[in-house]
Amino acid sequence: MNASNLHIRRSAERGHANHGWLDSYHSFSFANYYDPAHMAYSVLRVINEDVIAPSQGFGMHPHKDMEIITYMLQGDLQHKDSLGNGSVIRAGDVQRMTAGTGIVHSEFNASNSQSAHLLQIWILPERVSLAPSYEEQHFTLAQKQDNWCLIASADGRDQSLLVHQDIALYASILSAGNNLTYLLQANRSAYIQVASGALEINGQQLLTGDALMVDAGSLDNSVILKAGTQTELLLFDLPA
Repeated sequence: MNASNLHIRRSAERGHANHGWLDSYHSFSFANYYDPAHMAYSVLRVINEDVIAPSQGFGMHPHKDMEIITYMLQGDLQHKDSLGNGSVIRAGDVQRMTAGTGIVHSEFNASNSQSAHLLQIWILPERVSLAPSYEEQHFTLAQKQDNWCLIASADGRDQSLLVHQDIALYASILSAGNNLTYLLQANRSAYIQVASGALEINGQQLLTGDALMVDAGSLDNSVILKAGTQTELLLFDLPA
């Protein structure tokens, strides 16, 4: 793969907002953080790494015309929405909301002693004014260990969450010293987010919070990942 197709987004370069009850890092422009060089990548609009203090959270607030994925890393998050859904999601759980014509929801740390740590992901939908909907799914350590575990896709295949956009989202927990390869098809792009650990990708070194963008090319490309320590990561297969 041509090195010019690879671009690193370092953790420390992300936008940062600490509200006391919420400590949040923004990979793309969000709220009061604005960077015209980082507005989105393909149809990936938001990746926020959020740490929510015990018993704190987001009160009822609206969303519209967005696919919203919550990937839990640690702790317990209580969800309620205007569709009547209510649940607590934990590490290993993944949640998808199609905001569509409009949805109102709240998210609170369900613990009074432990922080909740999560990745909040927004995907631009394939079309606007979809019917709002919600689903969640648990993915085990065994499914992700040294393997590409499909957690969200455009067709909901392999028991993944259904996202209304031409993407495939994979999670993996890669053991120290192990390798994993992903074949990126021609004219597709990829975004790899390191949730924790240390990773070498096609010779590039990444640490917790870092991300690697793989720009689309005219040929298929192999993305080769090697973990320096146990590493949890997400890989987004995206339109060019």
